[in-house]
Amino acid sequence: MNTFIIEAALKNAFIEDNHYIDVTSDMLIEKHLQATGLMTSKADGIICGTEVVDQAFLLLDPSAKITWYVGEGEAVVVGQELMKVDGDARALLKAERIALNFMQRMCGIATMTKSFVEALDNPLVKLVDTRKTTPLFRPFEKYSVFIGGACNHRYNLSDAVMIKDNHILVCGGIRQAVDKARKMLGHTIKIEVEVESLDQLKEAIEANADIIMLDNMSTEMIREAVAINAKRAILEVSGNVTIDRLNELGKTGIDVISSGALTHSYPVMDISFNIILD
Repeated sequence: MNTFIIEAALKNAFIEDNHYIDVTSDMLIEKHLQATGLMTSKADGIICGTEVVDQAFLLLDPSAKITWYVGEGEAVVVGQELMKVDGDARALLKAERIALNFMQRMCGIATMTKSFVEALDNPLVKLVDTRKTTPLFRPFEKYSVFIGGACNHRYNLSDAVMIKDNHILVCGGIRQAVDKARKMLGHTIKIEVEVESLDQLKEAIEANADIIMLDNMSTEMIREAVAINAKRAILEVSGNVTIDRLNELGKTGIDVISSGALTHSYPVMDISFNIILD
């Protein structure tokens, strides 16, 4: 991940969590007391966010010594020791919650993503995320999807054209919207059109859209769309994408499956952090 993004996010998190003084640790813990913190998994899952955890502790104690027993993207089980950090006791206690808040969410996304990839069980079909992310947490959520084995859709509005129903309505049709975008874009930006019917699909194909998103279509309708498209545009399926339906969708002949659930409906992975005095 981008170190500057990590550091900026952590600094804001520390400001939110501690405006001027930690009235517990700063009052109760002797200054310069050294301690060891041990992080342990309380659930099975995929590890994600080790670099973020490192920076969280090092921001408050640059001399802290961190040892990881697992690697990024590695599967762990309940009770497995993940890492230890040796450093200033006050710093460890102040960094603990921030480090866990980031890592538990990142591990949760990576773990859920891994289960979706395994359910899809088709390396020829890309599973991707969406922009349905937590405000200001998008870099961490999309990175976690990648660590879980899936791919990222566009990061933000500047990455690709996504023509949806409201754009089509305002522009007067799919052809009009695509033509207008094509005239104004550079050669590196692709145009994607969201369609809700086979008639709209045909319009998008005729307009030479690069990618066509099949929104909330039944499996049978998706198969018809694949046949109509005949590999002219990249076909993406979105809407009503559940883990139980992934394998079936992957066999229809589409190219991409996008799921907002990866970044808005993930369970947080339970991880503990306990202090051990030297």
